[in-house]
Amino acid sequence: MPAPAVDSTAPWIPPLYRARCCGARTRSGAPCRGAAVRGKRRCRMHGGAAGSGAQPGNRNAETHGYWGAAVRAERMRVAALLAAGGRVLAALAARADEAGGGPASPARHDRHGFS
Repeated sequence: MPAPAVDSTAPWIPPLYRARCCGARTRSGAPCRGAAVRGKRRCRMHGGAAGSGAQPGNRNAETHGYWGAAVRAERMRVAALLAAGGRVLAALAARADEAGGGPASPARHDRHGFS
């Protein structure tokens, strides 16, 4: 028989046990078990403290490098170009199969790699 559910708003449960857990990943990989700061999702050690985080207009918080907008756009352009090339090659292979001229047979080599 399952245990009855406990009402988390019951007055006899201490406030710390009713608080939401932080859940940030610790260095060991386990979730942080600290209580989240009121009105925040993280504990005081993982970014819930007053004054933590970037200030409005902070240039240090800009995304740059691999995740910058210009680099991401370039990666998308290269991926589209590669996909288009793959489609062209597939169309050429289909056309060659229709014409009956499949790929040439590979050259036979002796055991030293010379034909």
